[in-house]
Amino acid sequence: MKPAIKTFLAAAAMIGCLLTAAVSVGQSPELERVLKQLDDASRKFKATQANVVWDEYHKVVNETDTQKGTIYFRREAGQVQMAVDFTDPDKKYIRYKDGKVEVYLPGKDEVDEYNPGKNRTDVESYLVLGFGGSGQDLLKSYDVRFVGTQIVDGINTEELELIPKSSRLRSDFIARILLWIDPVRGISVQQQFFEPGGSDFRLVKYSDIKIDQKIPDDVFKLKTTKKTKFVPQG
Repeated sequence: MKPAIKTFLAAAAMIGCLLTAAVSVGQSPELERVLKQLDDASRKFKATQANVVWDEYHKVVNETDTQKGTIYFRREAGQVQMAVDFTDPDKKYIRYKDGKVEVYLPGKDEVDEYNPGKNRTDVESYLVLGFGGSGQDLLKSYDVRFVGTQIVDGINTEELELIPKSSRLRSDFIARILLWIDPVRGISVQQQFFEPGGSDFRLVKYSDIKIDQKIPDDVFKLKTTKKTKFVPQG
């Protein structure tokens, strides 16, 4: 996968993380219960921020790249906005707004701009994993299965498996996704995204999650310089 496309989809996937659901006829009782809990939380969603650790494993070199920072979500005028500030090991800032992802690399003083264009439907299918996404869209884009219960960082969670219905997504980008849901708060505390082939994956963990805390507008704006170069990506 081209690095630019991979970065774009990874950023979009970061949008997808937590509150989403709906009850669907024919689902298992366990899945219906979890989806209803998430549906209730989604209707109440306003804003959230959390610490995030993003581990990306590459089997060929048997190495894991780790990035740490803070992630923010809010619903504004019916639209979901996202901001990620990575500070360790290197500074990198990701913003999502109005269907466009921007990735700012201060070291290069460059902003990579990603606009999905005709592929927006595929990319936005990630959004149904995130704050404010509807359950109908989730079930429309993924085959969802209840896996079981598991303790993650001391939290009792319910694990869901998502398989993209789009053959293009499955073959080119993400083969399957695991979500670990905290049913008490209606949020996901961990996700795992598997690339085609099943060897490489991205594990995302959230902690110190603050719900409905007011987030300043400037958090969702990139702080660039007068010399920053903006580069559209294909």
